[in-house]
This record gives sequence, C-alpha cells and structure tokens, in this order.
Amino acid sequence: MKMNPVYKREMMVSARSLRMSLIITVFNSILAVVALLNMYSNVVQVRITADVQYGSFLDLYEFVACVEFIMLMFIMPAITSGTISGERERQTLDLMLTTKMKSWEIVTGKLAAAFVTMFLVVISSFPVIAMVFVYGGITWGNVAQMMACYVVSALFAGSLGICCSSLFKRSTVATVAAYAVLALTVAGTFAVNMFSYSMARMDLNTAAYVMGNMGGVTVNSGGFLYTLLVNPAVTFLVILQKNAPASTTGILQSYGSREPGLVMNHWVLVSMAVQLALSALFFLIAVKTVRKKGIGRNA
Repeated sequence: MKMNPVYKREMMVSARSLRMSLIITVFNSILAVVALLNMYSNVVQVRITADVQYGSFLDLYEFVACVEFIMLMFIMPAITSGTISGERERQTLDLMLTTKMKSWEIVTGKLAAAFVTMFLVVISSFPVIAMVFVYGGITWGNVAQMMACYVVSALFAGSLGICCSSLFKRSTVATVAAYAVLALTVAGTFAVNMFSYSMARMDLNTAAYVMGNMGGVTVNSGGFLYTLLVNPAVTFLVILQKNAPASTTGILQSYGSREPGLVMNHWVLVSMAVQLALSALFFLIAVKTVRKKGIGRNA
C-alpha cells in the first residue's frame, strides 16, 4: 500500500525536529511531578490521620485528563490552521496541485500528520494515568472511553483548523477564525443554554408570583440543550462524570431535569457521532476549497 506522500513528508520533518521530543519530555515531566506529589501528599495524610480518602486519588486522573483535553482543543487548531494557508504563502500549493496527488490526498496527509503528532503526546502520558490503577477506582473501560473522546475531539478541532486554513489565504487569519469558531462552539453553546435556563426560571418565578404555587413544574433550557451535542467539552465532562461521579457535577443536569430518552440515555455516543459528522463536513469543505482556489490562482 502506497503511503500518502504529504503525510510521509510531514512525519519525516517532525521526526527530524527536536521540538516534538522536547514537548513530550516537558509535558510528561510536569505530569509525573504533579502525580508523584499528589501520591506523596495522600500517603502523608494517611500516616497522620490513618484515614484513606480514595476519592482524592481520582484527582490525579481528573487533572491529567483535563490537561490533555485542553491541550488537544487548543493545540490542534494551531497546528492545522497553518497547513494549507502556509503552503499558499510559500507558493508551493500550486506546485502540489500540478502533481498527480488529488485534493483529498493533500488534506488527508496534512490532517493525519497533525493528528498523529498530537496523539503521540497523549499516548506518551498513559503511564502517568496508569498510576491511578494502583489505588483502583478507574477501569480499562473508563480509560478506553476517554481515549475515544480524545480521538473524536482531536479530529473535530483538527478538521476545523484545516477547513479554515483552506478558506483563508493567511495563516494568521485562519488561526483566528479557527479559534473563533471553536470558542463559539464551546463557550457559545454553554452561554445559550445558561441564558435559556435563566429565562425559564424567571418566567416560572413570575408565574408563581402571579398565580400562586407552581411546584412540580419542570424548568430547563428547552431544545437548546441539544446544541451541546456539538460541544466536545460537554462530551468530555459527561465521560469524566461517569468515571468520577463523586467529584464532578453533572453538566447536563445544570440546565434542568429532563425525561429519559434516546439522546439523553446515550449522550456520549450521539455527541461523538454528531462531532464526527461535522468533522467530515469540515474535511469536505477543505477538499473542495483547496482545488477551487488553486485553479483560481492559476487562472
């Protein structure tokens, strides 16, 4: 099977650079130091109080999981948003389009190289996560589900970045656009649900004041809750809540109680499917735009 030439070139450049080795070393060193300090503080507490707080050991898992997720969401757009636009700025995109490579091969190679590089950093931190297994509370299934969330989130953020990179000529503009869309997806959906839930509670309080007791009435953010399906942060928090329910507040319950249903009962799977569909859409837009703008420049 022939390897994608763009992917092969990007990986060769990354392998010969010291930057990736330094990133992995520094990142895992910080995580290891924090993990060892956390374990040491728990051991000291047991010696003093003779009381083992197993819930505190989950703090280590939550810390590592949150750091890795934040890293994926912030670094993936930065890596991919300059891939196509960078080639255009160096005036090498037209040369790539004159070869036998198709547009989807160029976009796939760029996205795959960024994804593999980022996922390598995540996988390298697995020994730190495995420290939690010493005390229990986290199973292999929990870790596998979290890894699946990382994969989907990385594809979502990476596809968004490469889509913006193909739409804009300048890498700076593409990066700003990618982060703006990502912020709108993450913070915007939270804000919409918070506003809708606040308005619903205000209306209920007003009705209760005018009509009397309104006990038993369900208040929630309405259909806006389903906008959170496109939010990778919500998927991550729901998984984290299932893994460590004692120390994490239910994010979906923050916007009112709801009747069980297909989406509510399988929120993680549905949200991952929605985000994968959006990733495919971003990928198709990038493929179409690369060829179209390349032809435009040659014309």
